[in-house]
Amino acid sequence: MSSPARPHTLSDFDFELPEALIAQHPAPERSASRLLDGRGPAPVDRIFRELPALLAPGDLLVFNDTRVVRARLFGEKASGGRLELLIERVLEGGEVVAHLKVSKKPRPGETVLMAGGAARGGFDATLLARWPDADGPLFRFRLSDPVGRTPWELMQQHGHLPLPPYIAREQQGGADPHAGEDAERYQTVFARNPGAVAAPTAALHFDAGVLAQLAARGVEQASVTLHVGAGTFQPVKTENLAEHRMHSEWYDVPPATLAALERCRQRGGRVVAVGTTTVRTLESWAHSGQATGDTSIFITPGFAFQVVDLLVTNFHLPKSTLMMLVSAFAGYEHVMQLYRHAVARRYRFFSYGDAMLLQRRRS
Repeated sequence: MSSPARPHTLSDFDFELPEALIAQHPAPERSASRLLDGRGPAPVDRIFRELPALLAPGDLLVFNDTRVVRARLFGEKASGGRLELLIERVLEGGEVVAHLKVSKKPRPGETVLMAGGAARGGFDATLLARWPDADGPLFRFRLSDPVGRTPWELMQQHGHLPLPPYIAREQQGGADPHAGEDAERYQTVFARNPGAVAAPTAALHFDAGVLAQLAARGVEQASVTLHVGAGTFQPVKTENLAEHRMHSEWYDVPPATLAALERCRQRGGRVVAVGTTTVRTLESWAHSGQATGDTSIFITPGFAFQVVDLLVTNFHLPKSTLMMLVSAFAGYEHVMQLYRHAVARRYRFFSYGDAMLLQRRRS
């Protein structure tokens, strides 16, 4: 297959995906997922628990330690119309930034009743403005609670886990029979810093056994934080990729991880990013010089990677920014070949699906 003309367009990242391959539930064991080894010219089918043997002593594995919060909240307008908030970010003073799903949007200054409203054990939310600017896609609300609960506490008490739109869940008797499974498995074993509305899914495959084997092999481990936003699921709608407006997410590379990256460089080891969110974090730091801040980095073919050498990642949606990132990392033609192989061998796709191991393409 010949490479499409440069620059790439949105259609280049499309592929046929049978709906049956979209995983609706996790594998029985985290490390029992399949692993497509895509480092060489030909793909190799493996099991995820084989990963430690594929890395070398002195390599550095970097995880995203964000924790998914119960950010999906239901309420109604004073007029009775139902609405849904998906909280992306908690600000100071009881303010939050959220996606708003409602038939007719409230006006700035209008208060909506969440979880029954403050008078019925819930809380109120007053719309302040769009965010981050007057044309922004999100909305800034001030939450009001008569007993003084923080936004984090309100989400924990009244919120629901915000599963991706492609994972179908049916309510039975008013309850989700898979809620317990999702609460455990749509969270990494090392999730620590709350703030994400979606899991860093490549890290879902790691369990205590795999982590112990990595340590025994001499693979160092470190973490960053990037609070994954719902924008990760938003499709790219412009054929010209340069016209796409990338969502913004908060990240942090702590001093201990900066020191681990320097040690890895000094000893000649490889930096292995677990997931595209870790790639975006490390490369945002490398390109901006800022260890903490907001990033809207958009990685497409031609991007100059400065930090990451290997990538553990899941299989992504057609035409998504994540498909563009992995194509930039491992080469467009190679990635499309791996995806054709994965479909033919019936790998499981997306958040609860299988994983792949990629090596950075050297120009």
